[in-house]
Amino acid sequence: MTLHGEDAPDWHPEVAVQNHTGIGLKAQHYREILSTRPAVGWFEVHTENYMGAGGAPHHYLSAIRENYPISLHGVSLSLGGTDPLDKDHLARTKSVVDRYEPALVSEHLAWTRLDGTHFSDLLPVPRTYEALETTANHIDEIQNFLGREILIENPSTYLEFAQNGMSEPEFLIALTQKSGCRLLVDVNNVYVSAKNNGFDASAWLSEIPAHLVGEIHLAGHTVERIGRDEIYIDDHGSDVSSIVWALYETFIERIGLRPTLIEWDNNVPTLSAWMIEASRAQSILSRERAGYKEAEIANA
Repeated sequence: MTLHGEDAPDWHPEVAVQNHTGIGLKAQHYREILSTRPAVGWFEVHTENYMGAGGAPHHYLSAIRENYPISLHGVSLSLGGTDPLDKDHLARTKSVVDRYEPALVSEHLAWTRLDGTHFSDLLPVPRTYEALETTANHIDEIQNFLGREILIENPSTYLEFAQNGMSEPEFLIALTQKSGCRLLVDVNNVYVSAKNNGFDASAWLSEIPAHLVGEIHLAGHTVERIGRDEIYIDDHGSDVSSIVWALYETFIERIGLRPTLIEWDNNVPTLSAWMIEASRAQSILSRERAGYKEAEIANA
């Protein structure tokens, strides 16, 4: 059984990132990170970017890993697909996990392959009982192969399937119960999906049990107008919006401290600008931690 949060022993890798904010690791920042050692808690990398045997990516990641914890975030295991898992891709994933011993390993709830053809997109999974069984079996296979828990991220959605037989929180909770995984809750994805599909983001977040949340993602989004309609797009290309910050702070107040990543994949800013966003999340975590300590003293 995996231990989490306050129950985790001191050697557990999750302890290294539990109270801290991380940012994505981008090639344009490699040298600056090594020369300046910024005050960030950890770095996230996309697993697929480090599946080669060597070269500059591994040179820099190895050097950064000496000073910082990392998390691995995958985008191509096709958890929700009907195809069997790609054993070669899974083996490459394990090689990266074994090489860098990440604090966290996560993957999107999506499908990316059909009949052996790979699609360069995170395609949505219908929330049916059949899809639940398929996805849970894939997660179980991955966790057994890696020898560790993975976190599953809720996607951004733009339409609802007519076949959906349960709400997204219900589907995610059922996945954890069937597979033993936990969740990476992307608060921006919740907000984007809520605006596109007409539900309450706060209510969505309130349905997720605290003990199932292993990590949080925050990112920017954009709004496009098509005729009279607005479409909210999770583009990871700007600052986190004020409403997403508010949702995050309320969520943290309820569930407690969680590793929090600031994502930025388009219009990537300078390292210093990215750190400003990270420091805002860190301030929220620090206030929450201070509140815990005050409560412990009061109850002593």
